Amino acid sequence: MASSNIIAGLDIGSTAIRLAVAQAGADDNLQVIGLAEVPSEGIHKGVVTSIDDAVSAISSCLEKVERMTGSPLEHAWVSINGSHIQAQSSHGVIAVAKPNGEIGEDDVARVVEAAQAVATPPNYEILHVLPRSFTVDGQAGIKDPLGMTGVRLEVEAQIIEGQTAQVKNLTKCVYRTGVDIDDLVLGILATAEAVVTKRQKELGVAVVNIGGSTTSLLVCEDGDPLHAAILPVGSGHITNDIAIGLRTSIDIAERLKIDYGQASAADVGKREEIDLSELSVEEGVISRKHLAEIIEARLEEIFSLVDRELGKIDRSGKLPAGIVLTGGGAKLPGVVELAKHQFRLPATLGYPLEVASPLEKVNDPAFSTALGLVRWGLGQGEGPKGFHLPKFSSVTQVLDKIKSLPKLFMP
Repeated sequence: MASSNIIAGLDIGSTAIRLAVAQAGADDNLQVIGLAEVPSEGIHKGVVTSIDDAVSAISSCLEKVERMTGSPLEHAWVSINGSHIQAQSSHGVIAVAKPNGEIGEDDVARVVEAAQAVATPPNYEILHVLPRSFTVDGQAGIKDPLGMTGVRLEVEAQIIEGQTAQVKNLTKCVYRTGVDIDDLVLGILATAEAVVTKRQKELGVAVVNIGGSTTSLLVCEDGDPLHAAILPVGSGHITNDIAIGLRTSIDIAERLKIDYGQASAADVGKREEIDLSELSVEEGVISRKHLAEIIEARLEEIFSLVDRELGKIDRSGKLPAGIVLTGGGAKLPGVVELAKHQFRLPATLGYPLEVASPLEKVNDPAFSTALGLVRWGLGQGEGPKGFHLPKFSSVTQVLDKIKSLPKLFMP
């Protein structure tokens, strides 16, 4: 199997490391040929805390998928997360180069470069430049200015930045496994590629990925990313709450959450009980309603933090396509109904779209980021589908493009 035909997405999370390997099928459908998942080590709240442990966990995941596909993996698109990630808006302006005023790819590349001239915090570097809309001679709301005529070209862009040390630590972990990195992609951007449609992005939608230690948010409107945030709370905090509230071990708390968890206490009868002796050597009986109340309280807190982020951009209760919940924490029964109530918006579970595979896990919301990375890699030639980007999606590609431009202003 030619490695050049393979696209791999490596999602490095705090709870698990997941890897998806696929080939492009007909009509841009993904043919997933390998999925692997291993417990995460050396990663906490999206950042590397031990390089050796992280390398070992990533290597284990690579071995699993290589046994499944029968060929070594040489390169992958890698997700980056963590509360150190931040986003800011930027504005770029240039004069169109050609005498006839026709806007070319070089003009688009230069205006995006101009948008990067923002005050980056110390020890931070730019991960993504996401053009939202262009303006040509005062005409705003243009998605693709190529071929248009004008004198002045402007762009409104979203700049995604990450802490330099964390970026280097993550890339070092992956390189040590012998795998090349195609590019680093913000996890929630990749997730959105997998679980929401172009129409949802146009109408206005929020993608909420509930991970183990973090909850990621991406708001899209008019087809483009509007706001991104990573909150330092996730489904692992639910497990901790259960362990404290029921005075049980963390392993039993995790099993209780997965096997008996319910996001809405109102849906559980007062007399329903759980016998702990069925799960472990521990004795005792606990109320399932009490368990649900603990879970519901923490989920309400997570959703309130997400809603606060929506309020910052004046989108609280104002997204027609609603909320799309994904990630491992979104698999709790009743979480969709709770989200509808908390956000006052439509809510659905986000499953990977347009994916073909005999593997059962392909429909697992926990794999949405890994599959989104694969789709991001598939769309790299024309920018990620649905975001109306020019022919680049990251700063590396932008700079490569700019370096290759003709020297337009040389005498």
